[in-house]
Amino acid sequence: MSAMRVFVNLILAGLAMSAATPLRAAEPSPQAEVAALTTPEERVDALFADLKKEGDEDKARQVADRIRLEWQDSGSATVNLLMQWANKAISGDKHTTALDILDQVIALNPGYVEGWNRRATLHYQMGNFRKSMSDINRVLALEPRHFGALAGMATMLEAAGKDELAMRAWQQFLDIYPSDRKAQEQLGELAEKLAGSRT
Repeated sequence: MSAMRVFVNLILAGLAMSAATPLRAAEPSPQAEVAALTTPEERVDALFADLKKEGDEDKARQVADRIRLEWQDSGSATVNLLMQWANKAISGDKHTTALDILDQVIALNPGYVEGWNRRATLHYQMGNFRKSMSDINRVLALEPRHFGALAGMATMLEAAGKDELAMRAWQQFLDIYPSDRKAQEQLGELAEKLAGSRT
């Protein structure tokens, strides 16, 4: 019997077994419910709803990771490839090359949030804080719930001595992602610092 014939027989046997097994209604998992939504925007909205109500830090982190995955897909194979190249250039400490690539990403798709966010992060790494903040503002104009951009903004504001503004950014972050422990700690430290400076 040929290998192809064996393969076909295995498939047919599997189909027969699955047909013989009675179907039972199963509770759909939250992941399956999110995956069933048709548009990326609907999936992201559903994930953000889950993130806001998830009290468990580890489970919330998983939801946040899924949001990041949704954001990574630009909807364009070209832009996705350019983002891979930019990330590779950044990993190889070729920041100028990465910046050129990210400029192209933004020119090709100015509505792609992660293009702006990645460039904001790169500017920050290069010490271009004003440019980084400008890109973060663009990220938040496109996606006000971008918790990564809010964290970056809070960090830069605190470094610049603008503690009240940094505290507001962390509060916004926690409105979106309430179970993030590091953000809670940052907000608490800033609140204590500000309370101490007022006494």
